[in-house]
Amino acid sequence: MDFRTGPNKTNERIHHEPSQLREKHISSFQGESEEKEKDTNSEILVANFSNIYASDLLPTRNGEELTDQFLLEVVEILLNYIKKAYDGKSKVLDFHHPHQLLEGLEGFSLELHDQPEPLEQILVDCRDTLKYGVKTGHPRYFNQLSSGLDIVGLAGEWLSATANTNMFTYEIAPVFVVMEGILLKKMREMVGWGQTEADGIFSPGGTISNLYSVLVARYKRFPEIKTKGMAALPHIALFVSEHSHYSVKKAAAVLGIGTDNVIAVKCDERGKMIPSDLEAKILKVKRQDHIPLYVSATAGTTVYGAFDPLDNIADICEKYGLWMHVDAAWGGGLLMSRKHSFKLNGIERANSVTWNPHKLMGVPLQCSAFLVCEKGLLQACNQMCAGYLFQPDKQYDTTYDTGDKTIQCGRHVDVFKLWLMWKAKGTRGFEILINKSLELAEYLYKELNSRENFELVFDAEPELTNVCFWYIPPNLRRIPNGPEREKLLHQVAPKIKARMIEEGMTMVSYQPHGDKVNFFRMVFSNPATRKSDVDFLLEEIERLGKDL
Repeated sequence: MDFRTGPNKTNERIHHEPSQLREKHISSFQGESEEKEKDTNSEILVANFSNIYASDLLPTRNGEELTDQFLLEVVEILLNYIKKAYDGKSKVLDFHHPHQLLEGLEGFSLELHDQPEPLEQILVDCRDTLKYGVKTGHPRYFNQLSSGLDIVGLAGEWLSATANTNMFTYEIAPVFVVMEGILLKKMREMVGWGQTEADGIFSPGGTISNLYSVLVARYKRFPEIKTKGMAALPHIALFVSEHSHYSVKKAAAVLGIGTDNVIAVKCDERGKMIPSDLEAKILKVKRQDHIPLYVSATAGTTVYGAFDPLDNIADICEKYGLWMHVDAAWGGGLLMSRKHSFKLNGIERANSVTWNPHKLMGVPLQCSAFLVCEKGLLQACNQMCAGYLFQPDKQYDTTYDTGDKTIQCGRHVDVFKLWLMWKAKGTRGFEILINKSLELAEYLYKELNSRENFELVFDAEPELTNVCFWYIPPNLRRIPNGPEREKLLHQVAPKIKARMIEEGMTMVSYQPHGDKVNFFRMVFSNPATRKSDVDFLLEEIERLGKDL
């Protein structure tokens, strides 16, 4: 049986000379004046893959030419997608419900088969996967903290995937391991630890970086946890703000501490942790003969974009001997801005920091750094000395082997795209992009204040790029403040978002928060976004919601 024959295909193969394939591919790049001619050339090229299978590509003997043509076609698909993503007039998404994707769409089926399918279908699947996804690089995509599509970062991700190596030893990833050390050192210097022996690691996202912070804080205070487990420990408590990310609670659940032992500290109207309430809650825990272990302060909260008063929190942590972590996953990028870095004053006093370059800095997902001010702590906490990986008698300096610092074994190369972007932009280039994002937030804030159908969740200029607001439809403005109005207002954002998603021209998130009913949360981190895109969003919200 020829396993290259797909479903309902015969074993008859159409053979093409490599030179013919190359000529037809090149013709599709020669800039014909008519779009119709381009489409025709593209169709001819795709037809060449109708009886070609993955088994015809490298490492198959004589597979070089077909591999070349296949990958060039994939690159063309990606380039077309990138151009559409940057086109503000194109859709952000072509929305379909899950059951529609499961049932199949216009020849796009997610089902898997026993027999291989030809590369023609694989190319169609590549196009359709992008077609039915969300263009997170679109200038009118405002839904998440991570947005944009940096071309140099994309090149870095492509190279990392091509290298396809693992980060656990210098032996198999020499360049990437040294790069990681250089990047972590640079980031620690920006935090303010330049004169200290500090450490760090890149992890798969901010949630895991925050988990590392709890893990090492617990080990530092109770090193016996590593061998004896939780049974040997006293009752410990962690402290977070009411506006903090849920990841510390998740870490408490994963590490056996328990979510009931994560104490929420009150915030002011702006979303900042109140230091006096933190101290009161620490004292309460101590009166219960429990151990207050750890405080997570936030530099850039997920919803409000607030910065906790880090110096005041550091004073309290030093007074009572608590580990101070700063979750700067979102706001850490401001350290690159001479204009805005003061908002993180006090971060240099932290014991550990989370910083996600894939957010404000626009690095492709995912790219998260965990930084710790004490060198050797990560290694001591996580080291298992696996003999098949970490031999002490290798021919190079094995202190460059990073795998025993982590809770993982296999670890993706997340550093190269950041390193490449930093080389291409310089620190000042990142600063320009970040300052521009904050300028857009300021522009939106002023626009909302000038429009009668919008109301700010809190009346204060944005500290980061988050701007939170309600749209008040004309019919709702006639209803006096009270429970009835709040109930109706709670339904406005979800209904507008549903209509917005169906049309697909822009995308913004909403949520309730505390005692606040559903409101829109705008965030900016995409260098492609302009003031005209902000205007478009506000006009869309009014258009879609005016009859509610």
